[in-house]
Amino acid sequence: MGLLNFLNDTITHEDTFGYTLPEILQTRAEHTPDNTAFIFLTDGDDQEERITYKELDQAARSIASQLIALNMKGERALMLYPGGLNFIKALFGCMYSGIIAVPAYPPRKNRSVERLRTMVVDSGATIVMATEEIFNASNKNFLDVEDLKNLKWVLTDNDAISTLSDKDFEKPGYEDIALLQYTSGSTGMPKGVMVAHSNIMRNCEFIRTSFSFSTKSTGVSWLPSFHDMGLVGQILQPVYTGFTSVLMAPVSFLQKPIRWMKAFSKYRGTMGGAPNFAFDLLADNTTEEERQGLDLSSIVTLYCGAEPIRKSTFTKFIDTYTKYGFKTEMLYPCYGMAETTLITSGPPALRGPVYLTVSGNALEKNTISLATENQADARHLVGVGYPWLDTTVKIVNPETLKLSKPDEIGEIWVNGTVVTKGYWNNKKVTDETFRAELEGDGNQYLRTGDIGFMYEGELYITGRLKDMIILHGLNYYPQDIELIAERSHEALMPNASAAFSVMIDEVEKLVIVAEVKRAYLRDLDINGITDAIRQAVSDEFELEVYAIQLLRTASILKTSSGKIQRKACRQGYLDKTLEVVGESVFEVPDSKKSKGVDDLSTLQAWLMVWIHLKLNVPFEKIDMSRHISAYGLNSLKAVQLQQDFLQKYNINIPPYILFDKLTLKDLSEKVHKMLIEQTDNKLNK
Repeated sequence: MGLLNFLNDTITHEDTFGYTLPEILQTRAEHTPDNTAFIFLTDGDDQEERITYKELDQAARSIASQLIALNMKGERALMLYPGGLNFIKALFGCMYSGIIAVPAYPPRKNRSVERLRTMVVDSGATIVMATEEIFNASNKNFLDVEDLKNLKWVLTDNDAISTLSDKDFEKPGYEDIALLQYTSGSTGMPKGVMVAHSNIMRNCEFIRTSFSFSTKSTGVSWLPSFHDMGLVGQILQPVYTGFTSVLMAPVSFLQKPIRWMKAFSKYRGTMGGAPNFAFDLLADNTTEEERQGLDLSSIVTLYCGAEPIRKSTFTKFIDTYTKYGFKTEMLYPCYGMAETTLITSGPPALRGPVYLTVSGNALEKNTISLATENQADARHLVGVGYPWLDTTVKIVNPETLKLSKPDEIGEIWVNGTVVTKGYWNNKKVTDETFRAELEGDGNQYLRTGDIGFMYEGELYITGRLKDMIILHGLNYYPQDIELIAERSHEALMPNASAAFSVMIDEVEKLVIVAEVKRAYLRDLDINGITDAIRQAVSDEFELEVYAIQLLRTASILKTSSGKIQRKACRQGYLDKTLEVVGESVFEVPDSKKSKGVDDLSTLQAWLMVWIHLKLNVPFEKIDMSRHISAYGLNSLKAVQLQQDFLQKYNINIPPYILFDKLTLKDLSEKVHKMLIEQTDNKLNK
């Protein structure tokens, strides 16, 4: 049957080794020409642009004829398109002509083109593919940049002179590079993931199988088309499986999140997905009036990935949308990355999320210990399924490069045909990242840089190896600290903070930057918010926060898929380039000595000096009406304070008193009363 298997849901794993996606599109155009391939909602609501498989094939051939005329097969083409059908036509035009696509986001007006410049330099792109509107808006900026001014523009919304015929079509090689997927990291070190046609076929089959897709499925998406989740999951996958994909621009969703759910309801969507933050938006930023009339019963798989997945987010989303036909088993938490084309692990469809409660204290020591729901240090992790097809996942100690023990957290290594070929023109980093070996194993693995563990066959992600915060010899996951910080005050945006460490006087210190909700910017209570963050972090982790920066709404640095760019935020903090609207920093003062006498005012003064010296708080920021944990007191410091009280006043303070939520004034009075009672007892003896 061969290619005809793709028409009637009888695809076999063997078929994925024999064909490429351009051949599948041509087959669909020939045998199911009038089936709708894509619907683009230009206004996010009702205005539609539709394209059938026949029309998509014709458009791709037209664009391919323009590219073939340039005699540049194997060259790289920077693709600058907003959301819509023009990008899809141009992408398949590249595949039909042998041009390697480099998807990117069009530069905004009056914004730097530095990221595009680094992509062009790294990829060696010689072509820019775009619409006439993008050309008119961007060409001047390109002419001003040495590395961009000589690029050849190919405008694909103009009619081509000729159309590619079947005899002119050259089947792409199975292992040929189809596109370069640039990771969303620093602009200074771009990495173009080489995605081959073989990787696309295998990853699409992985997704089709685990999601239980068929030609009767319907996708609904707002994800950016230039990023792997939107590109592979919502554009390439529908063509592979043969179902309609309903698309809207990312801005349509961000402006009005309910549009996504309404599109599911209207088009009877069965699949879609987004990062964790989108589920929070749908629960927090939609009204019951907006949700009225929704029918989400058609959904089979609503996937969540690309950033830490939170149980609390799922719980809130389910509570909000159950009355509209949504069921828990429709949620599909999964894990993936550009280096594995898209997906790496996922559960079977309609299984729903699996949660695991573990000890946070054990996590800090890189070990797994199950915990109860009510345990003080309980952490709730969301499972992300398991690998499919020939994909293999190993958990490896990143220092010894040996398999981790079953109860240990390690780096996630991946092997299989979904793993891409490496980074374009970067052999050194490719060898380091894609060629890892385990002693006696014989296979080569991708080092993902993510850390986690397997439990009862399920993969759990606990963080990023390079994002790990190490303080006092313990490991802390930034996403855990960020979650506690965001929940500490109603003025803080969810999924919009970054925790990292900086070196201050040769000591690692914790810094948190967090976005403030727009409604709170006018009368911003800087002390109230930063005190709440400090106290929450101290209570939960017994950590002192050296500095807190409150950021303007929608300004924190994120990747195109919504991941917090912690490294970039850290650099922005150091460079003082973040959009700060309020700040609280514990400056490191010069050491000073104090003398004390046994009266209340002197004891209060001594306590203020202790906070100043030991917790690095400027005198002018110490308020006797606040609790001491607001200044970063943790268990280690509490023990030190207890010992200093003993040495100074010969009084043994029970440590629990320091965490009784007493103000500094009340604490001083309590200790002073104990001191008097101790003195009276000595006199009475």
